[in-house]
Amino acid sequence: MASLRYTAEAGDRGKQLKTVIRERFSISSRLMTKLRKEERIHVNGRPMPGWVTVFEGDQVEVLLPQETSEFEPEDIPIDVVFEDEWLMVINKQPGIVAHPTKGNYSHTLLNGITYRMLQDAVLTDGSLDKEKLFKVRLTNRLDMNTSGLVIVAKHSYVQDHLVRQMEDGKLVKHYTALLEGIVKEDEGTVDLPIGLPDENFPERWILEPEKGGYPSVTEYKVLKRYDHPHFMVYGRENPEMRPVEGYTLMDLRLLTGRTHQIRVHMSQMGHPVAGDHLYCHGDPFRYREEFGTPEKGETNPEVVSDLIGRQALHATSLSFTHPVTGKEMFIEAKLPEDMAEALGKLE
Repeated sequence: MASLRYTAEAGDRGKQLKTVIRERFSISSRLMTKLRKEERIHVNGRPMPGWVTVFEGDQVEVLLPQETSEFEPEDIPIDVVFEDEWLMVINKQPGIVAHPTKGNYSHTLLNGITYRMLQDAVLTDGSLDKEKLFKVRLTNRLDMNTSGLVIVAKHSYVQDHLVRQMEDGKLVKHYTALLEGIVKEDEGTVDLPIGLPDENFPERWILEPEKGGYPSVTEYKVLKRYDHPHFMVYGRENPEMRPVEGYTLMDLRLLTGRTHQIRVHMSQMGHPVAGDHLYCHGDPFRYREEFGTPEKGETNPEVVSDLIGRQALHATSLSFTHPVTGKEMFIEAKLPEDMAEALGKLE
């Protein structure tokens, strides 16, 4: 059973147990209530109420509740770049939906993680080691055709801590993107609110706060510019040819985490992510007007780049403090094959 342990110090003398736990572990009120009701707070091996006084040297232990997921397991390859008993970080491949939705109940990242978890928990006699089972919680999500790092929390305690780090700007996310056109400024910031223009559709766009837009900030830095004149092609019946000077390889840091944030902000700058059929011409509804509403589970039938068949966007690195060990974590994921091939052609 997962547990948090702490040896009371001199500064804890005279404090109530619940105060020490909140100060040491920053446990949410919701979880604290559950721990108290189920007598999961122990001192020196015995369950204790939160009002008791703590003394120096007391062994405080919080037994976290066992939780499991009910997602259908599917044998989907999962590239794990880090894992311990508290969390795992996955390098998601493009073309995989992160979480089951109304249109995608299966073939998602969570189905694959569930399968992997069950495989790891199987004992030699065929039974399951329940200590290795956990409820799959995605701390951050990526669009289906965006690749890169995703954090999976194995307990609500871990997820709560990571979410707070994101809200406080302490969980740093960097992306690598190949953009259409030559970005002139070496670095800068896009600070424009993003919202949902039509609640019936998933497309996002710049929307004023009074109309439902949320604060959205993206920092960018040019990594390399490619002098490669080409045409952006859009449409089937009467293809539209737009001349473009070249491409820009960009490092992007999200200061907020809105859906489609990078794709919308870069398109608004006039430099959409290469291969992004939805935002390639600055009008997120143009695609739907031309091709109609896709059937549930249907992927994009239109390719808008001769370099890559999906948006060239990859979640490259994550920096955060481990919620339990306190260790400073820095995790990277190399570019996927299709983006590496696209850059190879430009080189």
